[in-house]
Amino acid sequence: MKKPQPSEEFIAEQRKLLKENPECANSSYNLGVALMQQGKLDEAAEAFNDAIANSGRMFEGYVNLGYIYFKQNRIEKVVEVNKKAIEIEPRYARGYANLGFAYLEMAKTEEAIDALKKAIEINPRIIQAWCNLINAYLQDEDVEKALSTGEQALKIAPDFPLLHNNIAFAYYVKEDYNKAIFHIDKAVELGFEPHPEFLKILESYR
Repeated sequence: MKKPQPSEEFIAEQRKLLKENPECANSSYNLGVALMQQGKLDEAAEAFNDAIANSGRMFEGYVNLGYIYFKQNRIEKVVEVNKKAIEIEPRYARGYANLGFAYLEMAKTEEAIDALKKAIEINPRIIQAWCNLINAYLQDEDVEKALSTGEQALKIAPDFPLLHNNIAFAYYVKEDYNKAIFHIDKAVELGFEPHPEFLKILESYR
């Protein structure tokens, strides 16, 4: 079994390859991933932009740029690069999921719902997309759709803690406090740490 390379050594190797072949998109992409893992986000973004410039199909480069922009709280840029990723690869569910999350952050509820539904249609196993879709329906003040989305998602991932947390909140909005308590307890049991204020509010309904 090949031993994983220490990242400094790996980074040096990719830089050497790029010196020999500056237009190698794969080396730029690999360098970007290694720098991102080290938290060197600006340098990583530069490497991903080089990878994109040298390859017409580098949709993963756009997705990783989206992660960097999210970390830098540049949500409009998250939308921009994930749109480019799905232009290149229209069946890339993660791109739609990321897009939906960014729209949710921007309170563009309709766009968020469309993107998240598309992500789930392509890959129903992206549970984070289901969780965000519950929130999008709540943002849209459609509690029933939020709850039916939660019930569907539970069939796929009954032990996903964030899902139980979001369902608990939907039941709280519906004023079904027993079910809200049931799901928040399940979330805690599965290792999730709900918002302390939310726990405090539910405590008074026990």
